[in-house]
Order: sequence, then C-alpha cells, then structure tokens
Amino acid sequence: MKQHVKVINRSNNALPEYQTPQSAGMDVRADIEAPVTIKPLERVMIPTGLYVELPDGYEMQVRPRSGLAAKHGITVLNSPGTIDADYRGEIKVILVNLSDTPFTIEHGERIAQLVVAQYTRVCWQASDSLSDSERGQGGFGSTNTK
Repeated sequence: MKQHVKVINRSNNALPEYQTPQSAGMDVRADIEAPVTIKPLERVMIPTGLYVELPDGYEMQVRPRSGLAAKHGITVLNSPGTIDADYRGEIKVILVNLSDTPFTIEHGERIAQLVVAQYTRVCWQASDSLSDSERGQGGFGSTNTK
C-alpha cells in the first residue's frame, strides 16, 4: 500500500524516487550552490531543498548510501537520522568523512537515502520485575556464544 506524503521541492533536483520495485529507500540529492569538500573526520550539514509533511504515525529515516560509505568512507553521522511527522523545516543531511582523504560533494549528488516508516508510540508501565526470556540479560555478542 502506498502512503501519500506532501512535499515541497525548492531545489532543481528531481524528487527522490525508488530505484527498484522493492527498494525501501529513496536516494536524496545535495542542494548546494557550490561544491563542498569534507576533510577527513570532518562533518558537514548538506541541504536537500526538500520539505515534507508526513502523516501522523510515520517517520522518515535518513540513512547512509552504501556506495558512498564503502568507496569513500562518507556516511550519515547520526544514522539513522529521524524526521518526525510534525517537522516542517528543510531536510538536511549530516555527513561525516571517515576516510583519510578529502571528499567533494557536488550539487545534485546522491548523498543519503530516505526511508519512510510507520511507528508505534508506547506508554511506559513502571514495574519491579520483567518476565524471563531465553536470552535474559545477555547482550553485546552474547547470542553468538553457542
């Protein structure tokens, strides 16, 4: 089922779109006036020119593009970044260069992917105990010990 999302595109880039019939993410492009060079271990916030109105109960996740990460060490710093349904500002992407080589972002370059997902809000229920589970308190690699 497709969900309609209102979008304002103030860039001259095409709207993000799915590249294959079963893609979960849509590539989003940089909307910058001049190239931006990211030095090693430097972070920058790149505008996209996009503004959205997500339906209640939905979020938009900003995730790294695997090609940029694998080939150039460029990733989304707060991955996944979350855009809440009540946010109306411009979508911007925080990129970080984890390589030892400067990398230049050009206008229109695909810099991240957007995934729109439904979520559930919870109500905390204070308790003095939790039910037992097979895993118990094991964490951080404990499931790979058998």
